[in-house]
Amino acid sequence: MKAFFHSIGIAQPLGLGWITVVLSFVVAWVVTWRFIPLVRRFALKVGWADQPNARRLNREPLPNAGGLAIFTGVIAALVLATALRPIVLLKVEVQILAILLGGSILVLVGFIDDQFGLPPLFRLAVQILTALLLVASRIRLEAAFGTPFDPLLSVLITVVWIVGLTNAMNLLDGLDGLAGGVSYITAMSLMAVSAQFSDRAAATLVLAALAGAALGFLRHNFHPSRIIMGDAGAYFFGYVLAATSILGSLKLTTALSIVPPLLFLLLPFLDTAQVFIRRLLRGQNPLATPGRDHVHHWLLARGYSQRSVALILWGVTLVFNLLGMLWQGIRPMAILLSVLTTLALLAFTVWRRLRPERVPYSSKS
Repeated sequence: MKAFFHSIGIAQPLGLGWITVVLSFVVAWVVTWRFIPLVRRFALKVGWADQPNARRLNREPLPNAGGLAIFTGVIAALVLATALRPIVLLKVEVQILAILLGGSILVLVGFIDDQFGLPPLFRLAVQILTALLLVASRIRLEAAFGTPFDPLLSVLITVVWIVGLTNAMNLLDGLDGLAGGVSYITAMSLMAVSAQFSDRAAATLVLAALAGAALGFLRHNFHPSRIIMGDAGAYFFGYVLAATSILGSLKLTTALSIVPPLLFLLLPFLDTAQVFIRRLLRGQNPLATPGRDHVHHWLLARGYSQRSVALILWGVTLVFNLLGMLWQGIRPMAILLSVLTTLALLAFTVWRRLRPERVPYSSKS
């Protein structure tokens, strides 16, 4: 049994470290899952809802405050982790606090944008500032090309990475269950990678909480959706995943150095890249112009249902993440356990979501 734990990266099977990670996942999962009905009920009462538009597929107002429940679940989980492992967390609390502070700012900005609308340039400026917060906390991509401009390149590449992926996740969030499922799969895979390195405790804990919150959210977001995450949730997922994907000593010495972390977030990256190119060629502002030009719209136009599209793109995301884990040389047993656990929990969540309920959801919330 001890050999098995070592094969999946758990050095101390009887220690509190990996138990804290598991509990962080479970707490975030349960808190988000149970909190969403309350958020949904309040959102409907005060009018926090997305109206049908050119980007979204809903045909009636849909509560858009799911990001608040996601954020609450993550914070609750990390508070528990701090209580269980205060000595360990002292070594990484600066990075955790930097990620949470930046994420909190984006949740606030995203929520205000959801309800009242904010200028694209203002949102971009805030995203750049939160990216610089990570740079100041030594969460960055290190350019090591041997030139005098390496420090400046490090800052520039990191800002582009964080801002780009934050917006990529937000742009991907146009179909029930898509962004939540992609975030969950990516967080689980990145957690499997970070758990193999003793110096990435911050990433492991944050990713465990993020994966749990994403799974709890999916319980209410798989088609037909009862609530959406809104910009607040999408910004938070994109920012945290982008930040944790570069925690550690990742140095860029060649163009291929960026491939390992990029593989984990390749779907939102490719989708956003093709959308940006198409909109720029049409003379449109890529961040402020809604449209049905994403990969999920392309699949829907070919006759696939919303559920089928979500499942297809989840599968694509899992394949990309599997390649990312293989590229980084993660132990085969750790990869296998990560994939099986990810699929099992995802299947359970979808089954629970689709199972007929005795009492209509509207009457409970």
